[in-house]
Amino acid sequence: MENIEVYAKEIAHIVRDGKGADTVLINISELNSWTDYFVIATVNSSAQWQGIFKQVNEFAKKNGLETRQSNKKMPSGDDWNLIDMGAIVVHLMSKEARAFYDLEKLWHAGKILEID
Repeated sequence: MENIEVYAKEIAHIVRDGKGADTVLINISELNSWTDYFVIATVNSSAQWQGIFKQVNEFAKKNGLETRQSNKKMPSGDDWNLIDMGAIVVHLMSKEARAFYDLEKLWHAGKILEID
């Protein structure tokens, strides 16, 4: 899909505009075979997560991207919600989960892209 980076940037904008804190877009296409981009952001509530999911889902449908939602509740109570669109995976995490799993550090070999 030739427009995937454009889509990833648009989705990062949607997440940031939905008040996803510290939104980061990472190109990991050369590091694995199962996805190309991660959008990572911190959210403060389930209402915020649901609002962002709704906006991302509408964008995905409009642009022919299949969306598979996955909610994960960790035993410690940390929240980590995924929106999996194949080539783009959005990670919406609580502050605690984001600090603990530190995806930016784990995928440090990826290229962080500007989303402005």
